[in-house]
Amino acid sequence: MNKIDKKLLEQIADLHSTPLGAYSIRKNGEIVSKNSTSDIQIVPKPDNNGMTVYIKAGLKNKSLHIPVIVTAGEFKELVYNDFYIGDNADVVIIAGCGIDNKTCHDSEHSGVHSFWLGKNCKLRYIEKHFGSGIGTGNKILNPQTKIYLKENSKMEIETLQLGGVDFSKRETKARLEKNASLIVKENIQTSSNQIAMTDFIIQLRGENSSAQITSHSVARDNSKQSFTSHLVGNNKCFGRVECDGILLDNAQILSVPKIEALKNEALLSHEATIGKIAGEQLVKLMSLGLSKEDAEQKIIQGFLLG
Repeated sequence: MNKIDKKLLEQIADLHSTPLGAYSIRKNGEIVSKNSTSDIQIVPKPDNNGMTVYIKAGLKNKSLHIPVIVTAGEFKELVYNDFYIGDNADVVIIAGCGIDNKTCHDSEHSGVHSFWLGKNCKLRYIEKHFGSGIGTGNKILNPQTKIYLKENSKMEIETLQLGGVDFSKRETKARLEKNASLIVKENIQTSSNQIAMTDFIIQLRGENSSAQITSHSVARDNSKQSFTSHLVGNNKCFGRVECDGILLDNAQILSVPKIEALKNEALLSHEATIGKIAGEQLVKLMSLGLSKEDAEQKIIQGFLLG
């Protein structure tokens, strides 16, 4: 690993050295380092376009790191990763993709991630995206996430786009059975002429299933963001979507909610707020000695990461 590789891994997975336990590190379309354990098996697909992960039933307090880094220009790949989580497991998966592009050609990583959670499971999934490099080529990330939650299972997703990504399209589809729960916290920041698109389709099929989607976004310069959500309540269930955005300069944010209640016991809601930074917040911080730019950054950091 060179300095750029290490910087990317620190940004997207908080890795400063080889992780303990199970992991898979992918660079420019190839697995450069991998380790399975007796409890977490990582099986590369035959054509090297992804992997299948098997997590043992009942496994507790273990983590899996699966970062991807791209440092090549004129590069494009699509991978398929499948995760099978055994009954009663409670684990953390740290993913993410970092692209450093110094060329005039585009670099693109797209991934289709399918999660199959058994009964009474708990999974925390962390996915960070980051782009860097002085080249004029675009840095493109397109993750697709498919989630299948069996009875009493719970999945928490934290997604963070740290900046530097020229184009991203996130698609998340989920199907929840009885008493299953899905919590998503999304944080996105765009600038320059970047474009970020997010699309959720959540099917609450089981009795007492629930989903809570929270999106915080900041758009600067001439960047554009869109957020769409579709909640479908097929049973007695609860679903809520909150979309909050801060606009700066000439940026644009579009929020499109869709709620579909197919049973009269389905309780679904959507709330969207888009606006600029409040003037009184800036004045208060500037009165403490901060410049306007520093005050704005403090407010944005608190909004995205608080």
